[in-house]
Amino acid sequence: MFIFAPINNILKFTLHHTDPKSKARAGTMVTDHGVIETPIFMPVGTVASVKSVHQRELKEDINPDIILGNTYHLFLRPKTEILKKAGGLHKFMGWDRNILTDSGGYQVYSLSGNRKIKEEGVKFKSHIDGTTHLFTPENVMEIQRVIGADIIMAFDECTPYPCDYRYAERSMHMTHRWLERCITHLKKTPFEYDYSQAFFPIVQGSTYTDLRKRSAEYIAGVGAEGNAIGGLSVGEPAEEMYAMTEVVCEILPEDKPRYLMGVGTPINILENIALGIDMFDCVMPTRNARNGMLFTAHGTINIKNKKWEDDFSPVDEMGITFVDLEYSKAYLRHLFVAKEYLGKQIATIHNLGFYLWLVREARKHILAGDFTEWKDRMVKQMDKRL
Repeated sequence: MFIFAPINNILKFTLHHTDPKSKARAGTMVTDHGVIETPIFMPVGTVASVKSVHQRELKEDINPDIILGNTYHLFLRPKTEILKKAGGLHKFMGWDRNILTDSGGYQVYSLSGNRKIKEEGVKFKSHIDGTTHLFTPENVMEIQRVIGADIIMAFDECTPYPCDYRYAERSMHMTHRWLERCITHLKKTPFEYDYSQAFFPIVQGSTYTDLRKRSAEYIAGVGAEGNAIGGLSVGEPAEEMYAMTEVVCEILPEDKPRYLMGVGTPINILENIALGIDMFDCVMPTRNARNGMLFTAHGTINIKNKKWEDDFSPVDEMGITFVDLEYSKAYLRHLFVAKEYLGKQIATIHNLGFYLWLVREARKHILAGDFTEWKDRMVKQMDKRL
């Protein structure tokens, strides 16, 4: 077993309160780029940009403590040499708050026919120009040093769903071996910039309870500054996701933040908060926004439906961003019908604002001690098509 000795206790996590009727937690994480209040949703900024959103809007209206970038995409463009010249991703994109980078394991998994997985690493073809590249645990750590995120992830293999037990077991063991190589190389690789980086390993094991337990025990034993759960939200039923999350959260240490990767709908987020998850990311709020789907506290709106054609009420009277009150549903529908890009921008800002409102309301109710009752009401309300 490799023991990861964090340098100077890089990430400080404080658990403030746990809901009496669930495992929901309210905490704070502190890095060199500031405080992150948990539970938190991280908007996805895959290629140094949260799609359709200016950094000013991101800071002032959506107001997340942390966003997510992706190693695979940033490696391909703008490329690490550009990011290094810029002084890292923060300076390159004009973002002075926290950033987490996914190691690219999921993106490599999604390439399917254009990649080959071996013990050494993953050889893949770029989706941009077809050029061939190799990701190893070692060079992925080096790439993330240059990108310069505050929280960096271990290189892992994300298994598909459904997944054969033998494959899932072999993949899990390889992910653990890759983790050891990540840790060994990370210890040899100094910080690139004048701030530190925290490191999270990833639990795998598909939807097999015994594998998830074994992986969670291994990951917990490493002693990293936080821990992630991968390989979920890849097509399995929500009930299986919740079951695996519950199994893993029973094992991962309470005094470290827990990150459930790639999840999910507003209901998924609340149910997983109740199981003890602290951190989330997902492309759903931005991707669905670009297709005209708006998430609200009272249900989901397809703004392209004709029923909104002459509805001049605000986009969302309960919304927290400027777009929610400044524009009407009728106007937003018109923009989508006319294929004006402004419609996608408005919907994206609204959805991200709603996701951040949701996790912050969850935090308030955890601290107040009535999270479970509030969560159950919200799940019923949000499970509607308006």
